[in-house]
Amino acid sequence: MRADHTTEILQTAARLAVDEGMDWGSAKRRALRELGLPARTPLPDNLQLEDAVREHIALFHADTQPGELRALRELALAWMRRMQAFRPYLGGAVWWGTATRRSDVVISLFCDDPKSAEIALINLQQSYEPHTTTGLRGEQVDALAVPARLAEFNEDVWVHLLIYDLDDLRGALRTDPRGRLPRGDIAAVQRLLQGDGSATLAP
Repeated sequence: MRADHTTEILQTAARLAVDEGMDWGSAKRRALRELGLPARTPLPDNLQLEDAVREHIALFHADTQPGELRALRELALAWMRRMQAFRPYLGGAVWWGTATRRSDVVISLFCDDPKSAEIALINLQQSYEPHTTTGLRGEQVDALAVPARLAEFNEDVWVHLLIYDLDDLRGALRTDPRGRLPRGDIAAVQRLLQGDGSATLAP
């Protein structure tokens, strides 16, 4: 890939991820279309995109993003506590520290019975929408999308509860190429919030 195309793809994908809340894979593919590049154009990896996202936030959202991130982490923690019986782990942009008000909250649940989390939502009289999404190894997994009102934004935020078997938990905690855990449990999220609320997991 030509270096100038790499930069253009990264900048465009970062804008889409941050400003429109797109997941990174979709943002990279949409960037190709916006730039008029062939669909077969090699895509930059997620570590490159993460750096571009952080740069975009620093340039365009430095004044608002820390507060938005804290509000989303507090919402995530509240839902992790509600679903504590299912071993919740926070991932995605809210965990990495790159979330803005356009970001969804992504929580992985590791269940003995895959239907138990859905039953818990019914018992809480919580509305939700079942769907499928990309899982730990690129496979399709069941998920429950919960609309959660966030007063700080005066709008709903989607909390996605991804349903895994208990046996999947070990693989979920393998470190990334930079040696970081890709998701954190309740205690880890509490530690993030006990800081200044805008902490990110350093690249």
